[in-house]
Amino acid sequence: MDRRIIVVMLVLMTVFIGFGIIIPVMPELVKSIDPGRAEYHNALMLSLYSLVSFLVSPLWGALSDRIGRRPVILTGVLGFSVSFLLFGLASGHLPLMYAARLLGGLFSGAVVSVIVAYVADITTPEQRTRGMGLVGMSIGLGFTIGPGLGGLLSRISLETPFFASSALAAALFVSALITLKESLAPEKRRSQFTKRPSRWTAFAGPLKYLYVLAFFVTFSLAGIESTLQWFGMERFDVTPFQFGMMFFVCGLVGAAVQGGVVRRAIKPGQEPLFITIGLLVSAAGFFLLVTSHALWTATLFLAIFGVGNALVRPCVTSLITQRTKVGQGVASGLNSAMDSLGRIAGPLFGAVLYRIEMTLPLLVSGALSVAALLLLRRFRTLDRREASGTQPAV
Repeated sequence: MDRRIIVVMLVLMTVFIGFGIIIPVMPELVKSIDPGRAEYHNALMLSLYSLVSFLVSPLWGALSDRIGRRPVILTGVLGFSVSFLLFGLASGHLPLMYAARLLGGLFSGAVVSVIVAYVADITTPEQRTRGMGLVGMSIGLGFTIGPGLGGLLSRISLETPFFASSALAAALFVSALITLKESLAPEKRRSQFTKRPSRWTAFAGPLKYLYVLAFFVTFSLAGIESTLQWFGMERFDVTPFQFGMMFFVCGLVGAAVQGGVVRRAIKPGQEPLFITIGLLVSAAGFFLLVTSHALWTATLFLAIFGVGNALVRPCVTSLITQRTKVGQGVASGLNSAMDSLGRIAGPLFGAVLYRIEMTLPLLVSGALSVAALLLLRRFRTLDRREASGTQPAV
């Protein structure tokens, strides 16, 4: 395996450990400050992080097209470390907690989108799906370790997970500073005087349906991330540690699928088939969670969802990087921005639905997974027409 991929896998894994580590502890933190509106504060903090990332991810991606991937990735990792240190210090003070989430969103946008472009730089089209599978595996491992670590460290204090995440990111920054090599040759970079295409340049032709599909997938996931713990508290008195273990199992299963099935079994051209399978499995996981009244069944059904999600995400990303007609930085920046847009709307929408009826976020997410099949079908139809030249893509 290319050593550069190993380095960026570690960077991505660290960022998503940081994201996942908050899942089991954030509800308890905000509940201790404002118990009457805890669900909304939890959703707003998750959404703020993603809103900032949505706004800046395409800008970071385009900047990396101009100055190279390495300096942008390093800046993102260092800023991410600072944001988690601030959140740990801000415990009990809502304004500072919101400020820390804003800072985290700013710098996470510099990492995720640019690393996708980095992997696209160093892989051939034939290797692209495998490379994106490794990216997905890194994200899955981050989600695997993060919630479990957050739940475990919460036994020391609710602030400890944030200090641990900050220290981990700082250590990785030092390591990447020494080992991370640039992937974008100077002759391939855009001049600062070159007119940069809008982020929405990539949102055209058949690919626009994949971008919307990616939004649906993230929107559904973000909705349950912000409400499933409240659901578990109502149904079976779940603790932060237990909830962290639920997502630990989900992430472990997802990482195994992405590192095994996606990396080894999916050949170029087979991505739509596995996206279809993944959407159907994800929907089944959502609908089964509605029936859960015990920790073990909720864990099992969440793991089923994890299998489907692990098939969908890297295949969608791979297709986008293969088909894009703009710079990889702009395309991956828009992909990351759509992911962030889902994480903006998902927690807020999920919180509203939960207040109406606690199973609604799961039912709506399952329905959206099924509806996303129509987007995939539309993409495939227009992609075939564009490839054959029989009809311009619209």
